[in-house]
Amino acid sequence: MRSTHLTSTQDYLHKFGSITTLDAFRDLGNTRLSSTIFLLRKKGHKIKSDFIDVPTRWIDKNGHKKLTQVVRYQLA
Repeated sequence: MRSTHLTSTQDYLHKFGSITTLDAFRDLGNTRLSSTIFLLRKKGHKIKSDFIDVPTRWIDKNGHKKLTQVVRYQLA
């Protein structure tokens, strides 16, 4: 069976439990994860999303890494 963004993302979710845009880009070469998730949901897959805080490369005035929020997708 030919691997597509849909099948590789679905396999990734089953294997690792969750995925972020960085995971998709780094591990799957998928630069449009939200589109892939939309299509998977349209096909009937139950996928939940939540925001998580991740550190950036920037440092605040107190010497701590600044945080940003990204979406993490998980099978429901």
